[in-house]
Amino acid sequence: MALRTHMAIALTLTAFGLAPGAAHLLELPVKLSYSPSLYADVTSTLYAWYGIAGGTIQVAAALSVAALALRLRQTPLAGTALAAAAALVVSLVLWGGLVAPANRAWAEVSAADPAAFVAAYEGLRARWEYGHVAAFLAWLSGWAGLVSVATRQITPVARRAA
Repeated sequence: MALRTHMAIALTLTAFGLAPGAAHLLELPVKLSYSPSLYADVTSTLYAWYGIAGGTIQVAAALSVAALALRLRQTPLAGTALAAAAALVVSLVLWGGLVAPANRAWAEVSAADPAAFVAAYEGLRARWEYGHVAAFLAWLSGWAGLVSVATRQITPVARRAA
């Protein structure tokens, strides 16, 4: 695959990977003002496709940027590309460590007991919301690094000294 094509794929996937986190960030102030009952109803129904579509795109983006960093290892951009890939991986790790446990806990609560259901959502709300913010900020950092790589001229290391 041509380097420009690889760069375009990495940029596109990483840009699409910004969407879920940006949406969570924009929703945050309003959702935090919801009553616990409304918050539980909204959060338990709205995000069905986020993990399936968003998660798949984000993993593909991280792999694509890591492969790009490997391709650029003999250029002055190698460090920036590697840092961008690392930031995307950190984002996924943050999501896995902060958000996924809340999702699992919520999945275990039965909607048959409305009080327990709402209490579980209320108890994990801050972890879930701010976990998304942390993951988004790491992803945004990776995106910025990748844009930096894409907008600079790629030259071999040997040419840089000349």
